[in-house]
Amino acid sequence: MGKVTGFLEIDRQQQKFQPASDRIRHFREFTIPLPDQEVVRQAARCMDCGIPYCHGSMGCPVNNQIPDWNDLVYNNDWEEAVRNLHSTNNFPEFTGRICPAPCEEACTLNLEDSPVSIKTIEQALADKAYELGLIVPEIYSEKTDKKIAVVGSGPAGMAAAQQLARVGHDVHLFERYAHAGGLLRYGIPDFKMEKHYIDRRVEQMEAEGVTFHFNVDIGGNKLFADLQDAFDAILLTGGAETPRDPGLERLDMEGVHYAMPYLVQQNKRVGGESLAGEQEIWAGGKHVVVVGGGDTASDCVGTAFRQGALAVTQLDIRPVPPIREDKLLVWPYWPTKFRTSSSQAEGAEREFQAATLGFVEEDGVLSHVKCIRVDEKREPIAGEEFFIKADLAFIAIGFSGPKGEGLLSEAGEAIARDARTNVLADDKTYKTSMDKVYAAGDIRRGQSLVVWAIREGRQAAHSIDKDLMGDTILPR
Repeated sequence: MGKVTGFLEIDRQQQKFQPASDRIRHFREFTIPLPDQEVVRQAARCMDCGIPYCHGSMGCPVNNQIPDWNDLVYNNDWEEAVRNLHSTNNFPEFTGRICPAPCEEACTLNLEDSPVSIKTIEQALADKAYELGLIVPEIYSEKTDKKIAVVGSGPAGMAAAQQLARVGHDVHLFERYAHAGGLLRYGIPDFKMEKHYIDRRVEQMEAEGVTFHFNVDIGGNKLFADLQDAFDAILLTGGAETPRDPGLERLDMEGVHYAMPYLVQQNKRVGGESLAGEQEIWAGGKHVVVVGGGDTASDCVGTAFRQGALAVTQLDIRPVPPIREDKLLVWPYWPTKFRTSSSQAEGAEREFQAATLGFVEEDGVLSHVKCIRVDEKREPIAGEEFFIKADLAFIAIGFSGPKGEGLLSEAGEAIARDARTNVLADDKTYKTSMDKVYAAGDIRRGQSLVVWAIREGRQAAHSIDKDLMGDTILPR
């Protein structure tokens, strides 16, 4: 905890944003950090709440010891606070920027709608760690004779690879893109997290002994069988990349796209990567419709505004959620309530209880999106059809599981899948049905949050090290 009476004396403050009129002119981060003195004051609000739900599984999947590092920040012991934070989270500069902060929803002070600004403090701590020169390679004194392959360099793969390298294993991380990060780099826009944060961690991990192999697609330009012959253990962390099928016709119409190719393409532009051979998707000067109400849809909204879209409309099939949840029913769990993302606040029109019926073509290209109002059971309401002008439409309704082609196609039935097509593995051992092959992150649990990916990567590393060595010092 922080100051005993801090929550009574100090008002909640969070980092501020640049005005929307300014931030839509660039792709850089637009948050304005709090001064150190104010971060200390906010940490002082952490109360002696008895049971700190903020760092239980419903509040923080990586089990950050939030009251502990809040107390350390309050006492100006930044170095020990940084050490404490990194004891549970390999990459707090990632989570401090893009995690939706279920910890704040689980905070006891959220019962009065004024939770501790945990996410703001975490980001400040992560950035302070670099400012103080505390992020250095952690090199294990002795090397083992074990060689481990990690397939996929998203947050699960990076966390696992770093943990395994820190106990002396020879870790090789394979990534099909040109740079590390997975959807952290190619799916999350730079205005939410700039990619130099990933690059700094790659440098640290390389110094710790992780070997990165870029532009290597396991099951594509390199056989999965080659890994089985060369490594003592293989961890699959390839994510859940198959977009959910909207069940609509004419998805091949010019102007209609799934969300992820659009976001990947823009992130490549910002990163200076070539788009040679790709059909460019650009929202400048267009009316844009985004189908879906989640984070990926919101990222499309913000990207479209920065590209110069004339108008952006977001369609959500759900009813308008309540402004304030019933705390006694849902706290400390993540509630359904009305939220406005920073991208939506930049000028998006939002349509609730709106189902997409199809896409209207004019002269061979998209001209409108056909919609219909639905009731609270998502059943269409007769006579409530309407059309929205659209030159560009994005399908952003989530992901149904990992890619079926490539690695999993090559492995076939040797790697069992669950009913949702995810790789079948439990959350204790992370073992798949194939000998010495493990799975963690979205490829195992389905589409989820960055904090769950980091947690599963760390836990899988614990399991792999224990299986290979008979015991492990890695935390679970």
